[in-house]
Amino acid sequence: MDGARLDKTVKNHFQLPWGKARSWIDTGKVFIDGNCVTDQGQPVRAGQRIELRMSAPKKRPAPRMSPKSIIYFDEELVVVNKAAGVMSVPHPESEEVDTLDRLTLEYLRYVDPKARSNRSSLGVVHRIDKDTSGLLVFARSYPAQKALSEQFRAHSIERRYLALVHGYPKSQTIQTRIARDAGEGIRGSVPEGTTNAMGEEFGREAITHVEVLEKLEGASLVACRIETGRTHQIRIHLSELGHPIIGDKVYSRGFEGELIPAGRTMLHAEQLGFLHPRTGESLKWTEQPSKDFQRIYKGLKLRKLACSGKA
Repeated sequence: MDGARLDKTVKNHFQLPWGKARSWIDTGKVFIDGNCVTDQGQPVRAGQRIELRMSAPKKRPAPRMSPKSIIYFDEELVVVNKAAGVMSVPHPESEEVDTLDRLTLEYLRYVDPKARSNRSSLGVVHRIDKDTSGLLVFARSYPAQKALSEQFRAHSIERRYLALVHGYPKSQTIQTRIARDAGEGIRGSVPEGTTNAMGEEFGREAITHVEVLEKLEGASLVACRIETGRTHQIRIHLSELGHPIIGDKVYSRGFEGELIPAGRTMLHAEQLGFLHPRTGESLKWTEQPSKDFQRIYKGLKLRKLACSGKA
């Protein structure tokens, strides 16, 4: 058996099918000279002792989520810095399975033994769009989910987003009613007092506070604090101001200016703050935008300086 692959050695030595031999290796049941080995291709030298330990605990695969993405966790909650391109939670119309909630739970079960006997899913209290990066909190217990949800309903959660937008908006507060279909099958604001067929007021109140942080070349860096959390709220409000977010393919339709290219919507959930659901402690985190956001920001800033003769 000198130099033979481990999977072939286990198959032949124990007279197993290929699948069974590889499964036992993958799940940590095969030991060489007393050491657990999970590499199917590891060479086995003559004279080495191979054992099967069927009672050995199953070896857990390493999590796919980077530890840097986990900002904070305890028994009640977990705060994650979501990368752009990842869905927060599964969507009925999508086949995507590697959603943020599942990747986060996989990580917690790997690093925290208590999570292995905990609930089979994380409690969802809010979401951010697939193309948006930034801070998101999940609950790890039912009481925490209830307490956090109550804070979101009371609009006491602190949320600040950074966005790169076309043009030069003014700092202001936007208050509208956003409907799921405001025309052409997309979400948007509807006039106050609009009612549906039942005579009920149409849409849901949405409040966004916009602060202009910096004027760039043909664009601006703005901060948005939201009191409500309607789907696409910031994207809709900025678009309806005439200043759609750079990279937003849905709500930039109809924009008459020159669109600045970007690979995704330049929106980042920078700050998140709330009261701990069990202790009542005030918690707050701030995370810088991702590299693609910063690259576009710096490019627009340099062009602004060049045009003003200061570069």
